[in-house]
Amino acid sequence: MTNTKSHFTTLMARIAEANAAYHTHDAPIMTDADYDALRREAAELLEKHPEYAQAAAPLEEVGAAPASGFKKLRHATPMLSLDNTFDAQEFTDFCARIRRFLGLDDTPLEFVAEPKIDGLSISLTYENQTFAHAATRGDGTEGEDVTQNILTIKSIPTTLPKTAPQKIEIRGEIYLTKQDFLALNDSQEEKKFANPRNAAAGSLRQLDATITATRPLKLFAYAQGESSSPVAKTHWEYLQTLKSWGFSVNPYSELILESAAESFQTKIGEERGKLPYDIDGVVYKLNDLALQSRLGFAGRAPRWATAWKFPAERAVTILEAIDIQVGRTGALTPRARLTPVNVGGVIVQHATLHNEDEISRKDIRIGDTVELQRAGDVIPQILRVIKHADKATPFVFPQNCPVCGSLAVRDGEDVVRRCTGGLICDAQIVERLIHFCSRRAFDIEGCGDKTVQEFFSAGLLKSAPDIFKLPSHEEEIAQREGWGKLSAANLTAAIRARQKIPLARFIFALGIRRIGENNAKLLARHYTTYPNWRENMQAATTIGSEAREELGAISGIGPTIATDLAAFFSEPHNLQTLDALEQHLTIQDAETPTASNSPLAGKTIVFTGTLTMARPEAKARAEQLGAKVTESVSKKTDFVVIGADAGSKAAKAAELGLTTLTEQQFRDLAGL
Repeated sequence: MTNTKSHFTTLMARIAEANAAYHTHDAPIMTDADYDALRREAAELLEKHPEYAQAAAPLEEVGAAPASGFKKLRHATPMLSLDNTFDAQEFTDFCARIRRFLGLDDTPLEFVAEPKIDGLSISLTYENQTFAHAATRGDGTEGEDVTQNILTIKSIPTTLPKTAPQKIEIRGEIYLTKQDFLALNDSQEEKKFANPRNAAAGSLRQLDATITATRPLKLFAYAQGESSSPVAKTHWEYLQTLKSWGFSVNPYSELILESAAESFQTKIGEERGKLPYDIDGVVYKLNDLALQSRLGFAGRAPRWATAWKFPAERAVTILEAIDIQVGRTGALTPRARLTPVNVGGVIVQHATLHNEDEISRKDIRIGDTVELQRAGDVIPQILRVIKHADKATPFVFPQNCPVCGSLAVRDGEDVVRRCTGGLICDAQIVERLIHFCSRRAFDIEGCGDKTVQEFFSAGLLKSAPDIFKLPSHEEEIAQREGWGKLSAANLTAAIRARQKIPLARFIFALGIRRIGENNAKLLARHYTTYPNWRENMQAATTIGSEAREELGAISGIGPTIATDLAAFFSEPHNLQTLDALEQHLTIQDAETPTASNSPLAGKTIVFTGTLTMARPEAKARAEQLGAKVTESVSKKTDFVVIGADAGSKAAKAAELGLTTLTEQQFRDLAGL
């Protein structure tokens, strides 16, 4: 039977690659449909194998870090993404999850259905009823300040009625119509935009606002961020208020019951080609804002909304070759090289093959005629072989690393074959350095893939600390082909600007196996400071230690990730690297909880037994108030919330003399 673990790991790598292409470079390598297909496949595996959750960080990613040319603006309320739905059953499951979380009965849920515009998300802030500033989504926490650019879009109100809140964030989508997109591309002498979404993003993200002013950008408003006072009790009422304030709201939006979602989806799908702008699905938002607040968010997305996407597009082509790529953890990943084919308006030349088991299962051979599917900004996937090439033989996966020649092995049930060369494998070293400098890690402008590879080959970079020694080589770099004094000076400035970094980003940048962006945030939030994190990680290398048990009990981490962290900190070379990095960096403490005045802020809580409120909502509420929720009881646990039929956790709490709470006492502390 094919093991899925390696396949899931490969999917995560492809999704991360697509995220960077789409959000950072405004240059998708696939359509939205292709990207969605990858995410859907990953989500299906995750549902069957919840133990993979710790490795699912790319699924949690939102947007990309702001570009260095723009001033950064922090969102008062995170600006996140949406989970996807692809058919009626999945929408039914989405509704069931809402009921389960809130403990609701079978009363039909009410939604607002809005066509999903394919554009660039924007947040507009108004203070004292006057437009103050605007920011792109960025990485969800902070975005690019595009205030001057937004002012060039005359259809966006600059003032609100006196009845509007003193301060409010209004969110929406900047887009171009199909006709305006074609006209813009006709006027471009050289670089053409791939699609209207990229044209809108490229137009808004101009450092020169006079260029933006020449582009016919439009806005559909559809959401609210921070507000100093309530605007409405329902989302539908909020949209009507926006219209009365002068904002454009999608005219195809409707208020529906959940039972009408499938017919609405069909109707919009049939009218899709007639719309003046691109859409890739419909967003369904729970109408009751009070219920939205209770549901909150899970990782990258709200629990109260979903994007029901249209089906992915497919094509047939020839598989010309299979290339083997080596990642930073040594994973050997196969990639198909294809005869270029047009899939939904995008030329595709490569596709993911996931792993050797997938190649074997689908019996994919070089020269085969294959069907592929594209779903988003990521490399497409091959669905099936239509016809084998004449005399084609089964593909033999290499047993040795194609870069360093070291033995490549599969560990236990892992479906990924990994190079055992470690730090003698140039491919792994280079990939780790690229990851370290990447947007979501240290975000060093000018230190991308090609620069890292060039400096590695030249001997200027061998490990992460060497990055911060590059300024001392500025004159030498300036003399290199393709460089110059200005570009070398800019690189030096970019490196020095990144010598102060938040703890979560630092942890993520280290490239520890299974520590994606989301898990890095969990660790930073739990341990708060770098010295505390490092001390506890080194203590956790001892199996059975209190530190190891605490690490494995963090909700969302678990024993598998704890093992990987312990392995990293058991390696002397890694500790030497950390020592060297400390000499160059200021690692900032994790942010204190926004609800720091709550009696739960900073407390470690364990829930046990059956509660009258749904357990997921109880955990989410505790975390919103700054608490740390763990899965096991220890001496460091502050509160154990005990429901009906509590078992061993309640007994251990009594044995350790810990403070226990009834559900009502927890509700009182949580302000419920």
